[in-house]
Formats: sequence, structure tokens, C-alpha cells
Amino acid sequence: QVQLVESGGGLVQAGGSLSLSCAASGSIFRINTMGWYRQAPGKQRELVATITRAGSTYVAGSVKGRFTISRDSVKNTVYLQMNSLKPEDTAIYYCNMQVITTFTAERWGQGTLVTVSS
Repeated sequence: QVQLVESGGGLVQAGGSLSLSCAASGSIFRINTMGWYRQAPGKQRELVATITRAGSTYVAGSVKGRFTISRDSVKNTVYLQMNSLKPEDTAIYYCNMQVITTFTAERWGQGTLVTVSS
């Protein structure tokens, strides 16, 4: 079984920075797209950023210029560097990966809470 574990969440003041990481473990042949989603209370889950195996990235307009996604394919880890945080960024951040074992499947982490105070 493949498991994803996020880390790095916490409490930070507006304007501060946090760095999230998500590591996949288990029998993995390859991971294609890695991404980050977030969900605030009472709101639907939204896509934050994605990165392909080739390094092509997508960043949502709401965080563009502030967040940077990167990956280490050898370590099966995806990162999200968050700068200039705003209270609107408060949410549970979930890691998502397209994992190939004997077949391709999406895997989700348990989420890490990011709280931004003003």
C-alpha cells in the first residue's frame, strides 16, 4: 500500500512563511503529477498547485507569486513553499499524487492544518 504523509502546517502571522512537505512511501514504480489542495471550513476543496514529473507547474491565481511548488522524485516528495501568507490561506492542505504501482491511482494524504492570523 502507498501512503502519503503531509507535514509543516502550523500557526503563522499574516505576512509570514511556511514550508509544507508530503512524502509517499510504499512500493512505487513512478509518480506522475503531484499536487496540493486545500479546504477551509464550509468551503469546497480547491486546487492550489501541481507539478508534473517533468517539472511543469501550475499555480492557482489566488496564490501565484506567493506559493512555489517543487518535487524530489527520488525521495517521492512534493513541497509547497508559502510566502506572504494571508488569513484567506487558512485551511487544511492536502497532498495528492498520481501513483503508479501495478496500476495508476490517486493517493491523498491526511492533511496538515495551516492557520494564518491577522
